[in-house]
Amino acid sequence: MTMNTVRISTNQIAYMIILFEIGSTPLFFLGSKAKQDAWLAMAFAAVFGLLLLQLFIAIQRKEPGLNLTQMLVLHYGRTIGTILGLLYVLYFSYESMRNVRDFGEFMSMSLLTRTPMIVTMMTVLIIGAYGVYKGIEVIFRISEILLPLVVLSYAFLLFLLLVANIVHFEKLAPIMENGPLPILKAAFPDIVSFPFGQTVVFLMLWSSNSEQTVPLKPYTAAYAAVALFLIFMNAIIIAILGSSLAAMSSLPFLQAVQLISIARVFERLDVFVSLLIYIGLFMKMILFYLCAVISLASMTSIAYQRWVWPVGLLILIAAFLEPNYTYHISIGFHVSLKLFPIFQILIPVILYATMMFKKRRRLASGLP
Repeated sequence: MTMNTVRISTNQIAYMIILFEIGSTPLFFLGSKAKQDAWLAMAFAAVFGLLLLQLFIAIQRKEPGLNLTQMLVLHYGRTIGTILGLLYVLYFSYESMRNVRDFGEFMSMSLLTRTPMIVTMMTVLIIGAYGVYKGIEVIFRISEILLPLVVLSYAFLLFLLLVANIVHFEKLAPIMENGPLPILKAAFPDIVSFPFGQTVVFLMLWSSNSEQTVPLKPYTAAYAAVALFLIFMNAIIIAILGSSLAAMSSLPFLQAVQLISIARVFERLDVFVSLLIYIGLFMKMILFYLCAVISLASMTSIAYQRWVWPVGLLILIAAFLEPNYTYHISIGFHVSLKLFPIFQILIPVILYATMMFKKRRRLASGLP
């Protein structure tokens, strides 16, 4: 089976957008620099992310049968296009590596505290490699199974948090105490880059849509739903822990859920939360892994399946280059999020401008 023959439905892609955007986001308290206004920072970033999604859809509609790396080669030539494509391979592989490392570290901190981290990381990567080897259709079918489970589970947890009398929305006040500037600084580029800018991966996948088009409404609706959920999650974490404690906590949502105690029946739900986060980390890891493999297959004459294990080995090796989790988080939030807008914003904007320029030049020349 070649990458040109696989087909996935619009609903499957919409479901994957939701799972992908949730991903590992609940692990962190995003926008902590804005303190109690972190939920507003998430909201501002979500609006900008929505504009990015519209840009990505507009790009895909210009070349509905091509993925991102193929578009780069088409519009910038074999040499420059291939170089840019290889940079995207590194970007996708690095993002996948971060999720593999997060999975291993989180597993070591929660469920398998005595198991060597290399064992858990190799296990999740091998499972991911098998999924990538089987192809897009298999991975996107998983989204249909997991999305209802994830949505119902988060809804149940949020319900318990609300009825446990530990949510105090007065902790969100005062709103915009220091004006909009700290909120905007917290939102740009960090929250825009993670998680909203990461939807650039779908430029590698929309060309496999069975409808041969990129419908606006279902993808926008999926994005809007998950954005509202993430904004509410940030607000809930602040309302439970307060902005200061949430900023200091390495796993704020997990810490918030550990406070649930209802009639001595609903307690110790942190294992439940851990499983949800594992699902998010795995789905994000496998999608970035898939896009790295598709990129290499698109730019070479080598079969798609032959790239699966070399890319997987690269991801595994890279996951151990960072000496500890503190360094891993520091690099992620202080370096990576400043560089990723190059792939998530700058290159797509230039690509779209190039497409529009070529179209106007064709029209001026009387060509279709």
